[in-house]
Amino acid sequence: MLSDVIETARAWLAEDPDPDTRAELEALLEADDREGLADRFAGLLQFGTAGLRGELGAGPNRMNRAVVIRAAAGLAAYLKTAYVTDTVAPSATRNSVVIGFDARHKSDVFARDTAAVMEAAGLHALVLPRPLPTPVLAYAIRHLGCVAGVMVTASHNPPRDNGYKVYLGDGSQIVPPADAEIAGHIAAVRSLADVPMAEDGWDTLGEALVDSYLDRAMTVVDPAGPRDVRIVHTAMHGVGTTVMLGAFERAGFADVRPVPEQADPDPDFPTVAFPNPEEPGAMDLAFRTALAEDADIVIANDPDADRCAVAVPDPAAAGGWRMLRGDEVGALLGAEVARRGTTGVLATTIVSSSLLGAIAYANGVPYAETLTGFKWLARVPRLAFAFEEALGYCVDPDGVCDKDGVTAALMLAELAAGAKRDGSTLPDLLDAIAARYGLYATDQYSVRVERLELITQAMERLRADAPKSLGGLAVATSEDLLHPQAGGLPPTDGLRYTLAGDGADLLAGRVVVRPSGTEPKLKAYLEVVVDPKRITEIGIAPARATTHQALERLKQDLAATLGM
Repeated sequence: MLSDVIETARAWLAEDPDPDTRAELEALLEADDREGLADRFAGLLQFGTAGLRGELGAGPNRMNRAVVIRAAAGLAAYLKTAYVTDTVAPSATRNSVVIGFDARHKSDVFARDTAAVMEAAGLHALVLPRPLPTPVLAYAIRHLGCVAGVMVTASHNPPRDNGYKVYLGDGSQIVPPADAEIAGHIAAVRSLADVPMAEDGWDTLGEALVDSYLDRAMTVVDPAGPRDVRIVHTAMHGVGTTVMLGAFERAGFADVRPVPEQADPDPDFPTVAFPNPEEPGAMDLAFRTALAEDADIVIANDPDADRCAVAVPDPAAAGGWRMLRGDEVGALLGAEVARRGTTGVLATTIVSSSLLGAIAYANGVPYAETLTGFKWLARVPRLAFAFEEALGYCVDPDGVCDKDGVTAALMLAELAAGAKRDGSTLPDLLDAIAARYGLYATDQYSVRVERLELITQAMERLRADAPKSLGGLAVATSEDLLHPQAGGLPPTDGLRYTLAGDGADLLAGRVVVRPSGTEPKLKAYLEVVVDPKRITEIGIAPARATTHQALERLKQDLAATLGM
């Protein structure tokens, strides 16, 4: 391969439209850096259910203009085959594709290239007016009646990455077999010279779209609801500040203090090692701001604002603030949606807390579990609320059928204001939920690897020799999710273990082990349950202590079982 990569790189360089990546390739060729070239030319960056996501750079195994133009051409060919059947004027909405972008390096360029390819292919491109949150793009698809949408973003990935997320006309992300069909059309693009690109013709949308999105967002809160709460907000150097602050203002939350160092978009994310609210240290500036401002709650969005994180005062926590787990936030929102009297479905994923199922059952509403990712959750019929433990929440599926960090933040702010009015807090609300439905305590154990084959080997070992117990709890059932039960979930690489109770405090438990879909990690999602009757007997604090100890035992046992 190293002997061939020079000629392959020269052929790619000859049609590379970007002076930055051309210079990168020229430098590698001049230095005869064959290993560097081989890495960049180790196949084409794979298009899947998450679209494209990868490191920026030259060559087919990186995110760059040449790769994006090919992806746009493949998407256009797929749309024309699968959805565009009538010959209509290019400006007709039914043949339009709306394109959004965040503030990462090259995002605006990739969006413009996509628009040029769509126009030349006979589709009409509508481009969002500026870098905006992913939920605005997801809203625009159905609001404008488009056949598809593209969001150029790498969400909370490191600064060196970018991505290309594809939605269809129902406003949800692609799932199989659409991903494979689009990938097939991309693979059929042999040369950039074969891809026509328009010089103009697309429309740049105005701020009216953002206003429409914000008007819709207001419907998730009660206009007469409580508003007395001091909020510290961080956009994590992403695109959420203007939309989030506009939403707070329209909804009547007047006391909002942005984290100044992180409020403006910056593709280099200078104050965080990893722009993800879940990562250690990412919230330190927000916590310091909250202490200085005497805030009631911290709300954080990830860089494209489709996720929402919440922190609450806790004198026992480092920095005086504690991040709520995604499962805890999901319980707060799910219980609130149920309290409002929904008749729709409450849904979550197989790795998220099953507390939502208990909430649904107790309130007489339907419940569903899907594979991980909102691409699956969004397709649940009659969906009323969905969440996943990775800080994703959908509180208004008729408006945005995807995770939306803006509307989730509004509902959480209203919950916090109501708790403050009543002399309580969000943790108090969580205690009340546990007392009514049971204490469902969750945690994760994950291992980051340098070589992906280590994850494959670990999964093979577990399949060959399933554990009989974990954390001192007997494994009641083992399920290989590659071979799910008939009529159940689609196949996925994962293992699910249900655990028997301990005959004393713990009612049950659950462990799901799976490779991460976005990082080189093997992840285990843990849950243990205490029955509400037992909580009444021993109290909420001892019950939480019991679950904490049980989760720690599970993590220790998994470390030994996985051998990683």
